[in-house]
Amino acid sequence: MNGTIHWTAWAVFAAFFALVTVLGFAAARWKRADLDHLHEWGLGGRRFGTLITWFLLGGDLYTAYTVIAVPALVYGAGAMGFFAMPYTIVAYPFVFAVMPRLWNVCRRHGWLTLGDFAEGRYGSHWLALAVALTSVLATMPYIALQLVGMQVVFEAMGFGGVRQGAEIALASAFVVLAVYTYTSGLRAPAMIAFVKDAMIYVFVIAAVVIVPAKLGGYGAVFGAADAAFKAKGSASGILLHAGQAMPFATLALGSAFALFLYPHAVTGTLAASSGNAIRRNAIILPAYSVALGLIALMGYMAIAANVPARGNAIVPALIAQSFPEWFAGFCYAAIALGALVPAAIMSIGAANLVTRNFWRPYVNRAMTPKQESSVAKATSLVVKFGALAFVVFLPLEYAINLQLLGGIWMLQVFPTVVFGLFMRWFRSGGLLAGWAFGMTLGTALSASVGMKPIFTLPELGGVYIGLIALVANIALAALITVIANARSLARAADVTQSADYEDAPILS
Repeated sequence: MNGTIHWTAWAVFAAFFALVTVLGFAAARWKRADLDHLHEWGLGGRRFGTLITWFLLGGDLYTAYTVIAVPALVYGAGAMGFFAMPYTIVAYPFVFAVMPRLWNVCRRHGWLTLGDFAEGRYGSHWLALAVALTSVLATMPYIALQLVGMQVVFEAMGFGGVRQGAEIALASAFVVLAVYTYTSGLRAPAMIAFVKDAMIYVFVIAAVVIVPAKLGGYGAVFGAADAAFKAKGSASGILLHAGQAMPFATLALGSAFALFLYPHAVTGTLAASSGNAIRRNAIILPAYSVALGLIALMGYMAIAANVPARGNAIVPALIAQSFPEWFAGFCYAAIALGALVPAAIMSIGAANLVTRNFWRPYVNRAMTPKQESSVAKATSLVVKFGALAFVVFLPLEYAINLQLLGGIWMLQVFPTVVFGLFMRWFRSGGLLAGWAFGMTLGTALSASVGMKPIFTLPELGGVYIGLIALVANIALAALITVIANARSLARAADVTQSADYEDAPILS
């Protein structure tokens, strides 16, 4: 962090970055198809089998900011930081039950986004626009935080002494990402995910074996962390304290419900080749949760190792302190790839939404397939460079606060999507009103507590704001639906049938 460039680490990093750059451009020829069609560019033609989908979703959901932020949260908040473990575990039964139905109906009708589903299922352009706007709004700061993960890595390799150096390196890396994503679409992050995930596993296994061994074992690590929290007189600790159980449980549950509604998760899921490929992934994806738990332990390791860093810098500092420079470069490259893969998928997911649910219905209804693809490619560039500008020109706190709001916002599309996959009772007007109320309430409650995700309710204690807003959202949507049904108001057209959601053969 002193501004001296670590050339060995940088050389190893550059070698792996060059490898994935080649793979990114070569991916355009993988499962060759016409990338001037949006379903090919933006969903890989829906041809990714179980193994590819596993790597794609793993690379999509377990990001650079995960590797950086989860240990940082554990470092500062102790056991509360482990909420990410149960929430990823709870998410996969949700995936098993819900996402194959979404895949089936979207495949049958040629839909590429949740906005497409909302429009077809409820016959409402406005509800589709609400879903699309929420998704894009929640995704932008998420991409920005992937860049923060990369920026921390560049600083650890010696660019930190001059801020402009880290920014130039970050911008250069992102230009390369933008170009090969533009060229290859979803195939690029899918191919790179194989390399990224393998490197992350090597890095994590090395860290959880070698670092504790140097520190005297896990007993010493936990003992040092416990003593540090007690010395600070903090409510944090290596065990949950009284009053933390409800915030922990509701944060985990709400985050689990929101996770697979994000555009990058939807894009990775809809790119699968079948509903069964998604179900198999719901069974095997918890392997990544094991890795996530091990990653979280690095927060305690950093405390025991007395790393000379705080916040997001603790993992790079722990790496630099624990490993030879060449392996540190390998670890930094793994983290950086953990930013590139999800950032690419996020930008593609956002581009699909803008193209299908804004540009086509409101700007050019007569778009050809090539025009759709061109708009999506251009949008993906705008999204990436918008996120880059966010990181370079605005305080990091803005991105973190917006990302915390992102989970609260994404939960507000839960009724439209999940209820719509299993029932036909709710009205589009009720869902739209519930969405607006949930968005407003969630944002207001978060702002009232300093942009934090937990709000204290009488009798219950601390509760995740996303769930509070979701309950209010559902209640209003149900009330308006009851009123509309009592008045026998006509329903908007629903183009789906019950069989569309099942694993029946697709008729030509």
